[in-house]
Amino acid sequence: MAAEQKERILRFYRGTEGEEIAIRLLDLAEAVMKTEKFRISPFLDPYGQEIAETICASYDGIQLDLDGGYAGAERQRAMLRHRDFRGTPDGFAISCVESVWNGQFARLTHRDVLGALMGLGIERELIGDILPAPDTAKIICDTKIADFIVNNLTMIGAVGAKAALSNLEEIAPREERTKEIRATVASLRLDSIVAAGFGISRSRAADDIAADKVKLNWQSAGSASKTIKEGDVLSMRGRGRLEVTEVRGQTKKGRTVVVLNRFF
Repeated sequence: MAAEQKERILRFYRGTEGEEIAIRLLDLAEAVMKTEKFRISPFLDPYGQEIAETICASYDGIQLDLDGGYAGAERQRAMLRHRDFRGTPDGFAISCVESVWNGQFARLTHRDVLGALMGLGIERELIGDILPAPDTAKIICDTKIADFIVNNLTMIGAVGAKAALSNLEEIAPREERTKEIRATVASLRLDSIVAAGFGISRSRAADDIAADKVKLNWQSAGSASKTIKEGDVLSMRGRGRLEVTEVRGQTKKGRTVVVLNRFF
């Protein structure tokens, strides 16, 4: 890649949440081109995966594969592989740890499990999806920290827990429940769409946006007045994800008709 093209990519992501991961992925891509082998990224959210696709498409000779440990995983690792590499990469170095606790005493959530892992000093980029159930959670992680989690994840919040290695093959493909929502909104402002899609008041939506509980296309949403368009994806902490599938015309009263797809 020419230096000016690399600089254009860096300039595009500079000042955004994607800047750090873009720099790291560019470094991986440069290493792949130099060694003619392969490199594997940390776990990436969907926004990071889009950055990986953009960067790999800018290099003549790099192939991109993504894997999160099971079909439908949201957080995935990127494998950047040189087209002339004739070896066989030994997978994505992904493991699964299952944590169990007594569900009679507490119903733990994704946030509780993630908080316990962060409390052990584990970096978020080493953790993939966390799949909670009433008294257990499957934790997708980098293989190099799997044993550490097994030996040290003994408490989640105030609840005792035990962890053991588990098989990735036992994880069923993700099947998300969806609901189509047809609504009319006063405008395509972010707070209006959030309120319509998640069934809350507009003032509550604005408060949640200000509290950074809402992400737009996997980045901090920022201002409640931001204009939303078709194809945008909104996610709210604890409430799931929302895709703006269609923006239709206006009603006689000047309101805009939107079609939203909510994922649970």
